[in-house]
Amino acid sequence: MTTVHTKGRVSIAIPKSPERGVDAAARALELVLTSLEDSKAEDIVSIDIAGKSALGDYMVVVSGRSSRHVVAICEHLVSDLKDEGLGAPRVEGLETGDWVLIDAGDIIVHVFRPEIREFYNIEKMWAAPDIEESRLH
Repeated sequence: MTTVHTKGRVSIAIPKSPERGVDAAARALELVLTSLEDSKAEDIVSIDIAGKSALGDYMVVVSGRSSRHVVAICEHLVSDLKDEGLGAPRVEGLETGDWVLIDAGDIIVHVFRPEIREFYNIEKMWAAPDIEESRLH
């Protein structure tokens, strides 16, 4: 959901899709994964982060073969998201093409060059098993 601020008032833009919650996130994930496969992204990993983070419902981590490939993957994905009426996602890191973050609302996509992905290894951190509440005390 997008919040638009206009002269002190806050209005909320409702997405075009009539779907809400889990259905909308699952449909968006399917679109993201299809777009990434079409772009020949490599080592595609999707992680369900619903309940683990307020960032979104899914995190997707992929690799491109080079900086140019990373940028092409991202541009194709942003275009596909817009074409499907899912809005314009926020994109960070497109200038260098080493690590690009695409925030598509329910889906957070990280596109890396392989050596950058290996260095940060973020999917290992997010894929860690949940710690039981009782073990924290």
